[in-house]
Amino acid sequence: MPADGTAVNLTAGDERWRAVARPTVGWGGTVLAAAPRTEADATVAQLRSSSLISGAVLLVLLTAAGWFALGRGLRPLRRIEQTAAAIADGDLTRRVPGLAPPGTEIGHLAASLNTMLGQLERAFADRAASEARMRAFVSDVSHELRTPLFGIKGSTELYRMGALPSPSDVDEAMRRIEREATRLTSLTEDLLLLAQLDEAPESQLDRAPMDLRTLAGDARHDLRALDPARPISLTGPGGTGLPGPAPVDADEARLRQVVTNLVGNAAAHTPPGTPVRIGVGTVAGRAVLEVADEGPGMAAEQASRVFDRFYRADRARTRSPGADAGLGLAIARSLAHAHGGDVELETALGAGACFRLTLPLPLPD
Repeated sequence: MPADGTAVNLTAGDERWRAVARPTVGWGGTVLAAAPRTEADATVAQLRSSSLISGAVLLVLLTAAGWFALGRGLRPLRRIEQTAAAIADGDLTRRVPGLAPPGTEIGHLAASLNTMLGQLERAFADRAASEARMRAFVSDVSHELRTPLFGIKGSTELYRMGALPSPSDVDEAMRRIEREATRLTSLTEDLLLLAQLDEAPESQLDRAPMDLRTLAGDARHDLRALDPARPISLTGPGGTGLPGPAPVDADEARLRQVVTNLVGNAAAHTPPGTPVRIGVGTVAGRAVLEVADEGPGMAAEQASRVFDRFYRADRARTRSPGADAGLGLAIARSLAHAHGGDVELETALGAGACFRLTLPLPLPD
């Protein structure tokens, strides 16, 4: 054993010792100190066992905590996956539930997905509505075109079979063919105009400065020519005051078509002699021209559809013979939209109807 104070491990039988030897001072010799390692080894073994057990328990706890946290974090994603699967099956009303605060990433994701799903639902609903309108439109067009064509065909068949023996019968058949051909031409032109307004409305206009008072005065003369016994008044907007200036930058020919449709509508769908008021002026920075009658009016459901193509509110208003195919008001509103304006309707059963054309005033120089 070295006598320089270095500790060494010794084994004596089954026991282990820790010994150290140092030289004495003042007399020749060496002092040897030794102690058994049994308690130290037992303490180390105990610490080792405790560390292993504690580490194993801590690892299990951390694994369980991580698994729980991961599962809780993925739960919103699983709900999103379930919602996406339901939408893929056709349920467009489903939305991602609010499973996380709005300020978190999951919250932002859920809000963005709900916004996208709402837009998709509206897009599908609009497409379905558009397809339904297209089917109804095609059906209405087919019906309206078939009626004059059958009239023309029937007259020609009668002539071919010799069922028109006298010249007067032939003349009547020719007049009927001409009348149905004119009706067919008018319907075709209206459909073409609507298609052009849908595709490029501004290109159908030839704008120039004008005043709606000119159209209001002409509309009064036209309505008086259609029904001389009908009382017609020319007022300001809302029936108050005198007609006022209503300058616009518009296509006069197209606006005449709008006013003609409104006046024709009042003449065709009210009993003869029903008073009509034509109002013109400026209201709230807009040029206004009104055609108001005191006829039977319309119900709310009919008023909501009166601008639909081929719609006729026959049950509420008397339809005179020779009325159009239900495109006049649709054309009027489309032309108003092309000018940046609109055609509005105020009506109620038994309270008459007021069609109001509103257009923007010209921009100042």
